[in-house]
Amino acid sequence: MTFGDQGTPYDPWAAERERIRRARRARAAVTAAVGVVLVAAAGAGMVLYSGDGENEGAGATTSGSPRAAAPDVRVSASLPSDAPSALPSLLARPVIRPEQAFPSKSVRLEDGSRYERVDLATTTECARGMSQQLAAVIQQGKGCVRLTAALFTDADRRSQITVTVVSFRRAEDSGTVFGMASMDPVTYQVVSLDPPPQAGLPTVPPGSAGVFRRLATVRSVVFANGQWGDGSESGEAALTKETEGLLKRVNDTVVAYEEGKGGNL
Repeated sequence: MTFGDQGTPYDPWAAERERIRRARRARAAVTAAVGVVLVAAAGAGMVLYSGDGENEGAGATTSGSPRAAAPDVRVSASLPSDAPSALPSLLARPVIRPEQAFPSKSVRLEDGSRYERVDLATTTECARGMSQQLAAVIQQGKGCVRLTAALFTDADRRSQITVTVVSFRRAEDSGTVFGMASMDPVTYQVVSLDPPPQAGLPTVPPGSAGVFRRLATVRSVVFANGQWGDGSESGEAALTKETEGLLKRVNDTVVAYEEGKGGNL
């Protein structure tokens, strides 16, 4: 599905952006009383779960930032002196297209687990698929070229995992976005897709706990947001494994494309 171009009544981002607004209001009401626990994970990013049951809906949601307004954050990045000599040729390649990033509706990972892709959305207006804070950071650089998101569910149709590829004109901007999202994965995040009606899956209840992960390539950042479809707060380890597995698979595909080696999901 191409977002924003066809004029179809089903908007894959609209419900999620409404959940962002609800999460902000809920967060404002409970921030003074309850904290949020952020657990850092090297390389792959961070996982977020709230430290209190009532606040879990506001603080540990994959639906966007709980802040009331975008902070005035100024960030910059530059390529290191030891950047690979092949970098100019890598940046000369066009950004990965949706059908290249997510070529298959059925995915089998190395551990034998299987997943179905139930939705695919893409846009060149990247701000429409992310929090306003992340969009503000991107605007400080040379901009995002394309955002493509796919929604997966496991064989039991219990999990809902959105994997999003955000591609940039400059490698510096990819590094900046990855760094900001790793530092604060709730504020600087992409939104998750709601399942389309034909998928036969429930919409994740607002405020449900989730897992956030991300990996960076030369000119893209690949995000993965995982939740249980029923909003369950148990089974964190299983959900994390599914989320990380799909993230790695898509990231490997993007890396292979950017290096001119192809790749299949």
